[in-house]
Amino acid sequence: MNMQAMMKQVQKLQKDMTKTQEEINNTEFEGKSSLVTVVMYGTKKLKSVKVDAEELDKDDIEMLQDMIVVALNDAINQIDKVTEEKMGAFTKGMPNIPGLF
Repeated sequence: MNMQAMMKQVQKLQKDMTKTQEEINNTEFEGKSSLVTVVMYGTKKLKSVKVDAEELDKDDIEMLQDMIVVALNDAINQIDKVTEEKMGAFTKGMPNIPGLF
């Protein structure tokens, strides 16, 4: 393979990676716990928090705080999983060359 063809292939790979990362960043992920639902973008920026107030005991604020943490962590784990699955396809089988991408 000549150098020009290899550079074109690398440029295409970079373009595809950028497009995939943008898709992930614009995707909404919903994390849930028993009383709380959170929505985050793939950038891990929080969009919304919903609390099921009908099920909430007014005296149990500590439990609510814990449920928010669980829901946030659930959404973050989903983002990380999708990012690893989609972005890992680009680096599978490639040598680890610092600064390549």
